[in-house]
Amino acid sequence: MPRTRSIAWSQLKLGIVGVVAVGLAAVLIAAVGGQAGFFWELYPIKLQFRDVQGLKSGAVVRLSGKDVGRVEAVDFVGELVEVTCKVDKDVRPLITNGSVASVGALSLLGESFVTIKAAPGGISVPDWGYVRTADTGSISSLTETASTAMSDAQKLLADVRASRGTLGKLVTDDALYTELNQFVASAGEVTARLNTGKGTAGKLINDPAAYDALKSSLENLQQMTARINAGQGALGRFLNDEAMGKSLSGTMTNLEQTTGRLNRGEGTMGKLLTDRQLYDRLDQVTARVNDIAGGLAGGEGTAGQLLHNKQLYENMNHAVTELRGLLADIRKDPKKFLRVSVSIF
Repeated sequence: MPRTRSIAWSQLKLGIVGVVAVGLAAVLIAAVGGQAGFFWELYPIKLQFRDVQGLKSGAVVRLSGKDVGRVEAVDFVGELVEVTCKVDKDVRPLITNGSVASVGALSLLGESFVTIKAAPGGISVPDWGYVRTADTGSISSLTETASTAMSDAQKLLADVRASRGTLGKLVTDDALYTELNQFVASAGEVTARLNTGKGTAGKLINDPAAYDALKSSLENLQQMTARINAGQGALGRFLNDEAMGKSLSGTMTNLEQTTGRLNRGEGTMGKLLTDRQLYDRLDQVTARVNDIAGGLAGGEGTAGQLLHNKQLYENMNHAVTELRGLLADIRKDPKKFLRVSVSIF
């Protein structure tokens, strides 16, 4: 009987060791297979997407391209899909409120995975906390986009072959090709002339004297601008002198006041501009002056005859001459012409 108990105890110890070994092996396999640490080294986070693109439990979770965890569950929450992940606690400072998660694909035919953008410096996401997400285009939409692009490329090639559009004409039109070739040749000739210093642009590029002259002109312009900014010269004082600015402002104010007085009919000029009666009188005077001038021009009246009748002019001139002679004789011998007789009754 004692021997039987010893054998049973040995078998029991062997069984216990085997169970422990199997358990340890299972833990190691689970840790290695999940591409993360042990379960006590992980912490849970949650994500919500509108489209998970076939994401399944056990999928890889990557942080900036590095595997840091795995997907534990994928469930619907209303119209959204909630993804529960467990990631390594060592990367907790990198998964913050500034991180953004999205669903990607290992390849066009591979399985989906979760990728998270690291954002150090923010507030770390707590256990069972939500990480901000950004929905990306699915493989189907990418394929559809590529198909559309291929279709557009085929249409473009068809247009080119049919000589439609600028590119099509350039490829198929010999005349356009010839013109383009001539244009390239002309551009080459212009470049050669510039390099040899021919023409204005060529001299400007190759002639040091032209460059020095242009540089001197720019320096003079710079000096002139500096003088103007410093208030030197008439233009500089005009732009920078406050007294001149005030004087100009006063002149403009006086001009504005004068214009206002004219518009209100004040003063002689204002009345002339606004008083209709004064204008009519002035118009009548002008008309009379025009009539007198017309009469003079037509030889009417004494003044008109004097202007136009040469005989009358000569007679008057002769009479004036004789009168001057008579006055001269009287001055010489007044007794000859002035006799006074006195008679007494």
